[in-house]
Amino acid sequence: MNSFADQVLTNSIADHEDSTMDIDHHRHEQEEEDQFLRFIDYAKSVLSPDEGESQEVSSGPGWNWIASRILRTCIAYSSGVTSAILLSDLSQAWNEQHRAGAPKKQPEYINQLKKKHKRAKLPNTVTIDSIYEKNFLSLSSVIEAVIVDSFLLPGTNIYMLSLGDFWSSNTIDLYLHRRFYNLADYNNGILKKGREIFLTGCYLRTASGGSGYSRLLPTEYLVILLDEDQDDDAMLLGAQFCSDSFSSISLHAVNEGISYSFYARIESIGSLEIQGKNGSLQRKQISLVDNDGVRLKFLLWGEQVILANLFSVGSMLAVDKPFVASSVNSSIKTCEEICLEYGSATHLFLVPFIQHEEQVCVALTQNRYQGSRLSSALDPSQGPKFSQVTLRCDSQGSIDFSNYPFRSFVIDLRDKMTSISLYGVVTDIIRERNTTESIFSLRIEDTTGAIWAKLHFVGSWSLGRLGLGHTVYISGLACSMTKQKHLEVLWFENDVGASLINLSCLPALLNSSCLHKSSYLSDLSSQTSSTHICRAWLDQIEHCHVNTRFSHARCGHFVNKTPCGVIECQFCQCSCDAEVVRTFHLKITLADESAKVLAWCTGQTATELLQISPDEFYELAEEEQIMYPSSLENERFTVAIVNCGRQDYGLNNSLNQEHDTVMWEITRALKCE
Repeated sequence: MNSFADQVLTNSIADHEDSTMDIDHHRHEQEEEDQFLRFIDYAKSVLSPDEGESQEVSSGPGWNWIASRILRTCIAYSSGVTSAILLSDLSQAWNEQHRAGAPKKQPEYINQLKKKHKRAKLPNTVTIDSIYEKNFLSLSSVIEAVIVDSFLLPGTNIYMLSLGDFWSSNTIDLYLHRRFYNLADYNNGILKKGREIFLTGCYLRTASGGSGYSRLLPTEYLVILLDEDQDDDAMLLGAQFCSDSFSSISLHAVNEGISYSFYARIESIGSLEIQGKNGSLQRKQISLVDNDGVRLKFLLWGEQVILANLFSVGSMLAVDKPFVASSVNSSIKTCEEICLEYGSATHLFLVPFIQHEEQVCVALTQNRYQGSRLSSALDPSQGPKFSQVTLRCDSQGSIDFSNYPFRSFVIDLRDKMTSISLYGVVTDIIRERNTTESIFSLRIEDTTGAIWAKLHFVGSWSLGRLGLGHTVYISGLACSMTKQKHLEVLWFENDVGASLINLSCLPALLNSSCLHKSSYLSDLSSQTSSTHICRAWLDQIEHCHVNTRFSHARCGHFVNKTPCGVIECQFCQCSCDAEVVRTFHLKITLADESAKVLAWCTGQTATELLQISPDEFYELAEEEQIMYPSSLENERFTVAIVNCGRQDYGLNNSLNQEHDTVMWEITRALKCE
C-alpha cells in the first residue's frame, strides 16, 4: 500500500499536470484567436489556391516569407494597413520574385542553363522585368544575368552587352566598363553570348534620357561565372589560376611588377566595418583558402564593399591580377603580413557553390500551435500525412530553412538548422556580462516550449524597446550543438535575413483590423501571453501615478545613477551619459464596459496617453503636474496591452523592477477621434 506521503505527492503531481494542461490549452486557444496568424494562413491560401488537400507541397510562398513581408508593409504604412493593401503587396512581391513570365521563345542556350541552374538566388537579386516596371535600380541590387549578345555601338569603340535572365521576358543593354574590354574581344574574349555574369553597383539610364529605352551605365563591379564541367572553362582555370598559391607570394616580386592569379574557396564574408578617424571609410574582409589550406584576406574598401553581394560562402573565387598589399608598410589593420585587394587591373571569376538539397519530412496536417512533429496529437486515431520538402544545405552541411513552407516552432529546433524564424513571446532578456562583445540572451516562448537565443550585435543594442510579454517575430536564427551537447541558438545582426520585429510596439497594429481581434479588458487573465488590442478610457485619474525619469535612448529602458555619479543602463549594462532622454513612468487605470485594469507604460505610449511631452510636463509647476491628469479622465484610446507580470517571466534579470507589481503594460496607444 502506498504511504500517505506518496499519495499526497501523486495527487500533487496530478493537480500540477492538470493545471499545466489547462494553461497550455488556454495558450493554444489564444494562438488560435491570434488574428495575425490567421491572416498569414488566409494570405497563404489566396496566394496558393491549389494547395488544398494535395499531398504535394505548394510551390507558393512559405509561412516565413509571408510573415516577414506583412511586417515590412506594416512598418512602411505606420498609420495602418487593410487586407487589400497586404494582399496586393504580397501578390506583387511574390510575382516579382518568382516571375513565371519567361519569354515565349527563349534562346536554347538559356533553356539549357536553366536546366543546370541549381544555385540559390543571391539575397539582393532583382529581375530585369522588375527594373523596367519600377524604372528604378538601387546600387546594392544584384543582377544575375546571361549575355544574350555583345556588340560595338555603331561608329564607336564602345562595347555593349545585351543581358537577359532566367526569370524575365525582357532584356536590357549594359555599357561595358573599359576595365573589361579585353575580356569582350570577339576573337579571344570570354564575355560572349551564353556567358553568365553577376553585376552590382549599376546606375540606370532611363528612357527619358533620350535613347528611347533604358540602359545600364558602366559598373566596375562585375563577376564572370565559370563552369568546371565545361572544357573551355576548365582549361582557363588550369592554365591561368593553378600555378600560383598564396604561399608563393613574394613582395619583392610584386615590387618588380610581377602579377599573380589565385584560385581559392570563399571561407567567410565578414561584416561591414567602419574605418578611419571619422568613420568615413567602409571595409569588408573576405576570407579565402587556397588548395594548400593557406588562408588570406581579400579586402574591399569604400564603394567596393558592394562586390561582396556577388559572393557566397563555399564558392570558388578566381582572382586575376589582385593588388597585393603589405600590412607592414601601410595602415591596414590585419594580423596577416599580406592581403589582397581589388585593384584597377583585377578581374574576378566565380565558380558558384551549388547547394546540395536534403529531404525534410514534414506533416501536411500541421496544426498552427503544435509544431510539425505533433500533427496527430489531437486525433491519435488518425496518423499524420507526410510529405517530402526539399531544402538546401549550406557549405557547412546546415539545412537552410529560409524557404520552409510552414511555421517553425521551438519544439522543431535541431542541430544544423539555419535561417529559422520564430513567432512568440519574450519571457526574459539578459545582457551577457563576461564578454566585450554586445551579446544579449533572449528567451522566447511559443505554444510548444521556450528557448534561449543569443543575439549578437555589431555595436550595441539596436532594436528599440523590448520588454517582458512582448510578441516578437525573429528571423535569421541558426542552431548548432555545443561541445556539451546542448542546443545553441544564435542570431547575428548583420546576417542576411536577420531581423527582429516587436509586434506589440508596432504602430500599424492598432489601426489594422485585419491583423488583430479587439478584446474586452475582461478577456485579460493571469495566463494571457499574447498582445491584446482593447478600446478603453482612462479611469480613476486621482489614483494615477505620473513620474518623469531618464531612459537610455537606444533601448528605451530606465537608467540609474551609480554612487560614483555615472549614468548606467541596467538593461544594456553600460554607462550612457550622452544617450539619455527624459521619459514618463506612468501607472494608470484603464476601463471599458466589462472591467477595469491597472497598467503601466513609458516612452511614446505614455506621451500619447497624457497628450504632453515629458519635457513639457517636467517644466510645469508641481501643482500643475498634480492637476494635469484630471483633464484626461474619460479620454478614449485604442491600446495594445501585454502581460508583463506572469510568474515565469523575467526570472534572471531586473526587468521586473520597471513594472513593480503591475501585471499589465500598455505597449502602444492611439487616441480615438
